[in-house]
Amino acid sequence: MAVRFLERWPPQRSAESSKKHSNPSTQRLLRRLLPLAVQQRGLIALAVFFMLVEIGLSLVAPWPLKFVIDHITGDRPDQLTQFLGIALDSKGVLAFAAVGVVAVAALRAAAAYINQVSIALVGSRILTEVRRQLYHHLQMLPLSFHNRVKTGDILNRLTGDVNRVEEVAITAILPLTIHALTLVGMMILMLVLNSRLAMMAMIALPLFALTTNRLSGRIQRVAREQRKREGAMAALAAEAMGAIKVVQALSLEKTLEDQFSKQNKKNFNEGARGKRLSARLEGTVDTIVALGTALVLWQGAQMVLGGELTPGELLVFISYLKSGLRPLQDLAKYTSRIAKAAASGERVLDILETVPEIQDRPDAIPAPRLTGRVDFRRVNFSYTKQNLTLKELDLTVYPSEHVALVGPSGAGKSTLVSLLLRLYDPMSGQICADGTDIRAFTLNSLRGQISVVLQDSVLFGVSVRENIAYGRLGATEEEIIAAAKLANAHDFITALPEGYSTRLGERGATLSGGERQRIAIARAAVRNAPILILDEPTSGLDKENERLVIDALKRLMRGCTTFTIAHNLHTIVDADMILYMDGGRVTESGQHLDLLRLNGAYARLYRLQALLTQQSVLSLPPQSTLEMRHALDI
Repeated sequence: MAVRFLERWPPQRSAESSKKHSNPSTQRLLRRLLPLAVQQRGLIALAVFFMLVEIGLSLVAPWPLKFVIDHITGDRPDQLTQFLGIALDSKGVLAFAAVGVVAVAALRAAAAYINQVSIALVGSRILTEVRRQLYHHLQMLPLSFHNRVKTGDILNRLTGDVNRVEEVAITAILPLTIHALTLVGMMILMLVLNSRLAMMAMIALPLFALTTNRLSGRIQRVAREQRKREGAMAALAAEAMGAIKVVQALSLEKTLEDQFSKQNKKNFNEGARGKRLSARLEGTVDTIVALGTALVLWQGAQMVLGGELTPGELLVFISYLKSGLRPLQDLAKYTSRIAKAAASGERVLDILETVPEIQDRPDAIPAPRLTGRVDFRRVNFSYTKQNLTLKELDLTVYPSEHVALVGPSGAGKSTLVSLLLRLYDPMSGQICADGTDIRAFTLNSLRGQISVVLQDSVLFGVSVRENIAYGRLGATEEEIIAAAKLANAHDFITALPEGYSTRLGERGATLSGGERQRIAIARAAVRNAPILILDEPTSGLDKENERLVIDALKRLMRGCTTFTIAHNLHTIVDADMILYMDGGRVTESGQHLDLLRLNGAYARLYRLQALLTQQSVLSLPPQSTLEMRHALDI
């Protein structure tokens, strides 16, 4: 009830984001990350340089062994001497080869270290920015999105999905990129060394392409389903933990555990299926690589025996082949992880590419300090684009007036104040503040001049001081204390263990309902806004807390244009204007006594509430009790 004007939103989505994407998710992800990668171009250039150094050293690595083998076997024994221009005996060749092996390995390790650290920093910085953008964007999305997508699934995307993309980018894509470039370099050298052997080695490439193309798509589809299952499990767990008091009170532990177990089992089945496909791909690729190696070894040995190739050159060739085909094996090994990262990236992009329905116009300006005059001019609005929730609404509220909104559920009361907050925009008509269409103002500057106190006001797990200061960031200590005193909250706050520095539990669970409401009023007071919205702020409070809250609200309302959504009509008898709404229209309006004399729907409802106050509901006949409860269900 307290947040009912925040509960509905036209479930719309931009044409671009709602259509099915024709491009693969990996391409979409790369397009999103490219501008962020450009910002890290210096670090990327450093990583690329040392990547090339590492690749070059990988190409050099087999040659010391070649010189040794050829020297020992007598095939071209003076090749190293000719290469260096220095006469070397057998010990000199061995010493040079030993030093060369160590030097190449050390330099390669150093280049790999700098390369990996640089890429890791780039990946972490980019994905940290993606996570920041995602969090920011989530706060901008309409409430229909948050009502449709479970909180646990959103948290899973914000943390788990972004982490998976970052992890795979560093642990899989980086080595695959290095190996792929190494493969290109080694294939070129193999063609130079012996084109016939190189062509035989390349037989593995089309076989590999056919295999991976057939299986990797299936693996990615399984990974996508698995991520959905994991999101569903996170949603179930978050929902249960968030309502643990109700779960335990209703003995729902076994029921919810069964629901979780079903999702867990489905996730297991998807995971096992993905593992089988990955293992199948790895085995197939290993067989293809072994086939290519066997062909090269068989043909190469024949060429060595025929004197066309030295043993050292065959050793270099086999070494290049082994290193060159490693990307194929690694790709098979990492396919499942890359598929999961692609699925995670897709889930992140689905949010980032959802366009908020309500946003600043390109020419929006900051709102000046408002006086509080509000005009609704022939406003029409619908959540479904079929049945209008507000119909041709005309309303003028003058500065400092108190307007009370009453009527049955679905009459449009919550929608009216939601439109004022620009939680959504009218289908037609205008809402003006001080004579200017509110869409001409930036959202922050407009909402910054509207305070809201809900029936179940949410407090955050920070200190009391910070909770009050959230009403206006930058408020001084004196302003915070003054707002608390206005809200009748100062005395109980100072009695807390650490006073204003006391850290509250989640949603203010460590305070009573009345205490939470008074801190919410203090938060609204420190905002010092010219427009105030009250959504049944005294509902559910005991008499003493209700008295304190009403007293605080009266002080808060001074000088403010106030809209009160009321169920208890006794709390709004002093309002300057009472609007009885039904079917999206204002059917009765006036002050309390005027509406009683009119003897319409408002008067009947007021008399029923008065009767309930005077008599115990339990002492009335059942039919009368039902009649009054139905009348009060507004």
